[in-house]
Amino acid sequence: MTAIAETSTDVEPLPDAESTTQLEDTTTLGRSGVRVSRLGVGAMTWGDPSGLARFSPAKLAYGGPADIEDERAALEASLAAGATLFDTAAMYSGGAAERRLGELARDRELQVATKFPASMRSRADDLPAALEASLARLGRSSVDLYMHHYPTGRVSIPRLMDLMADAVADGTVRAVGVSNYSADQLRAAHAALAARGIPLASIENGYSLLDRRVETNGVLDACRELGITLIAYQPLASGALTGKYADGTRPTGVFRRFMRQFRGSGREAVAPVIGLLREIGARHAKTPAQVSLRWLIEQGNVIPIPGAKNERQAAANAEALSFALGPDEIEALNHATLAWR
Repeated sequence: MTAIAETSTDVEPLPDAESTTQLEDTTTLGRSGVRVSRLGVGAMTWGDPSGLARFSPAKLAYGGPADIEDERAALEASLAAGATLFDTAAMYSGGAAERRLGELARDRELQVATKFPASMRSRADDLPAALEASLARLGRSSVDLYMHHYPTGRVSIPRLMDLMADAVADGTVRAVGVSNYSADQLRAAHAALAARGIPLASIENGYSLLDRRVETNGVLDACRELGITLIAYQPLASGALTGKYADGTRPTGVFRRFMRQFRGSGREAVAPVIGLLREIGARHAKTPAQVSLRWLIEQGNVIPIPGAKNERQAAANAEALSFALGPDEIEALNHATLAWR
């Protein structure tokens, strides 16, 4: 993407987008009945992996907290600000992320979301054992949200959803979700669960001002039609929306520094968006990152889950819960990022 669509007055805002100023601080995951905060916390890089898990894509892209005390401080700052949904996965750092989150979350009032499987070689029938292993690492008897991490040809969606339904029935899972699914796959999962009388609560896909594909590929439309919450990962476009790389500074991490939004024409295309975010942020005394997160929250059925490696990042992210954008500001951001739809 090398150009930004210019602002005009004849493009309507996103359908069903509304200010959430009057909404509660918590929301329901789809039609599951599970209440969570309107902003979550990505714990993908948490933990102390060993062996080859030290070279997981997440660690190579973003690094990790300096130590457990950084993670503890991030959790405490998040909870203090009202961000109580923590997202992890069996695949992250070979289970180390789940283990660390479980250690820090023990006896705390929060919600945990994790994902199956631990290996891309897994099949649907591996779910019961994988769930048991995740619960053991988390130190919990149940998980608030259990998701299928990636659809693959090795995993039958109807069979997997049937096993998910079994887990809901036996009380080890409170709500079922999917991740990285297409609109058609989302509908298939929803139908399979509906046959068991269980709602599909959520889908976790990439969504940000610089990645708005869910608005045009049918995923967001299906969410609104079926009552499914969209959990937005990479809500800050791997850090590009923070503005701290706008001057050409390269991000840390082996993978991230080669991403298009941090190089050449890609970085130049992001610059006008950062300018607008700074302009809007100045009106609210907020940063570009906080405005970007708030734009997602304002969609009404979206929960962003920015990563937080320390207290400073966690507290800054949670500031997105403390203000609201006006309709004109939402529309301006919609117009400025049409090229990323």
